[in-house]
Amino acid sequence: MNSPIKFTAIIKQHREMNAAFVEFPFSTEELFHTKGQVKIKATFENRIEYRGSLAKMKSDCHILGLTQEIRKQLGKTIGDEVSVSLIEDKEERVVEIANDIALLFNENPEAKELFDKMSYTHKKEYIRWIEEAKKTETRENRKIKMIQMILDGKKGV
Repeated sequence: MNSPIKFTAIIKQHREMNAAFVEFPFSTEELFHTKGQVKIKATFENRIEYRGSLAKMKSDCHILGLTQEIRKQLGKTIGDEVSVSLIEDKEERVVEIANDIALLFNENPEAKELFDKMSYTHKKEYIRWIEEAKKTETRENRKIKMIQMILDGKKGV
């Protein structure tokens, strides 16, 4: 199926957390031939693009998370309506790793091996956390901390 699926939904809050989602109002089984998670590319309000997944989270229907960052870019919050357009994402998901991080992984092969086994989302979290550092010193500290966290078995930041 190549044409995007479009719908409008109310942004809902996930429990008491600062986490939000919209419900996917269609059957993933009919559309994607699976009851499980579906990787998707979504566009919110025809302007904010996002790669994520439709997931079943002890919910009646599949849901799509809206990160704080996306809500900020949209200027929307819990209770607001949002338009969504999505297609199945069949592209391989690759996390771009900057040279300085790659070098650190070369010095820590065990951490690199553990990192490589992580999900795309967890890898992306770690790399984004390092990339967001404004000062060189902070970036260096986060790189060292990431290696330690990975070796300690932490899946994300």
